[in-house]
Amino acid sequence: MPLKKYPSSNAAVSGASDPCVALLPIGVGACSPAPTVSQPAAPAPSPRKPVPELPALTEASASNFAQLTLKCVQKTYPNQPGLILDKPADVLPPEKAHPAFYGCYDWHSSVHGHWMLARLLRMFPSLPEAPQIKKALNENLTAKNIAIEAAYYNRPDTKAFERTYGWAWTLKLAEELMLGTSNETKTWAANLTPLADTLAARYLDFLPKQVYPIRTGLHPNTAFGLAFALDYANAVGDTKLKELLVARSTDYFGKDTDYPGKLEPGGSDFFSPALAEADLMHRVLPAGEFAKWFHAFLPGIAKGEAKNLLEIAIVTDRSDPQLGHLDGLNLSRAWCMRHIAAALPANDPARAVHEESGHTHATDGLRNVATGHYEGEHWLGSFAVYLLTEPK
Repeated sequence: MPLKKYPSSNAAVSGASDPCVALLPIGVGACSPAPTVSQPAAPAPSPRKPVPELPALTEASASNFAQLTLKCVQKTYPNQPGLILDKPADVLPPEKAHPAFYGCYDWHSSVHGHWMLARLLRMFPSLPEAPQIKKALNENLTAKNIAIEAAYYNRPDTKAFERTYGWAWTLKLAEELMLGTSNETKTWAANLTPLADTLAARYLDFLPKQVYPIRTGLHPNTAFGLAFALDYANAVGDTKLKELLVARSTDYFGKDTDYPGKLEPGGSDFFSPALAEADLMHRVLPAGEFAKWFHAFLPGIAKGEAKNLLEIAIVTDRSDPQLGHLDGLNLSRAWCMRHIAAALPANDPARAVHEESGHTHATDGLRNVATGHYEGEHWLGSFAVYLLTEPK
C-alpha cells in the first residue's frame, strides 16, 4: 500500500479527517501499525514570566484624571435624565431636578465622578487641582442638595431609579468620604449620609423581592450592585445589610456552574457578567471555598477556554456612547481579574491566566480613557482610578 504524503506540521496532521492520522508519526501509512520506537519526552513547559505590576498612580496621572472629571462634574449639557414625570411641574432642568449629581452626562456618572475626585483628593492632598475639587464638592455636596436627592428617592414612582448601579456608586462615594480626615471631607460625608441611608434601606426593601439576579453587562447587573454594597456594609459595620447581601449573593450565585463565558461580551457591555459575579463571590466565600466554586463556575478558564473573556474587547467608534462602553468593559474586567487572581491559591493555574489577561485588559483600557470623546471621558476616568487604587 503506497504511503500517504503528510504535511510537515503536526498541527495540520491533527486536524486531518482520517481518524488514524492524528495518532501516527509523520510518514507512517494511514492505518499501518506504528513502529515500536522510544519517543523523546516532551519538553517541560516554560515557566510563566512574572506579570509586571501596573504603573502606580502618580500625582501627575492623578492630575490628568482629575482634569477630565472637573470638566464635566458641573457641566449640565449634554444630559441624559432619568426623570419620572407625574405632572408638568416635574419637568425641570438637570441642576434643579438633581442639584448634587446633574453633571457628567447622567446621574450615576456624576456620582462616580464625585467618588473619583474625593479619592484623588485623599490620596494626593497637594494635587494642583485640589482647590477646584474642593470647590466643586463644596458646591454640589451641600446638605440642601443631598436632601433633594434623597427626597427624589422617597417618591413612590422612583423605586427603580438607578437600581442598582447608581445605588452602588453612591454607597461607594459614602465609603470613600468616611476615609477622609479633613474637616471638609467630614462635612461632605455627613451631608451625604441621608442619601446613603436611603439607598441602604432600598437594598433592604428590594433584595427580598428580587427572585432572580440580573445577569447583564450594563447598569442593572446584580452582582456589581451587591459587591459595592457589601464593601459599604463592611466599612460602616451595617450587620443587617451585610447579612442580607451575603445571603442573596449565595442564593443567586452560590450554585452556578459551567457559566457560558463564550457568549460574552455583549455589544454595549461595560461589565462582564461572569467576572462581576466572581468578583462578588470572592467577597462572600472563604478563600478555599471560593477556589472550588470558581473552578466549577468557569471550569476551563485555566486552559484558556472561554477565550472571549480573556481577550480585550474591540472598540470601533469611541464617539458612539454604546460602542464606547467596551472601553469600560476592558477596565472592569481588569479589576475583576486582578481580584479573582489574588483570591486564588498561588499555584492555581487560573491565577496566572487571570493575572496575565487582567494586565492586558488594564493596559488597553488605561490607554483609551482620554480620547477626546465626551461619550467616554465623562465616566472612564472613574473606572481607571478604581482599577489603579483598589487593593487586589
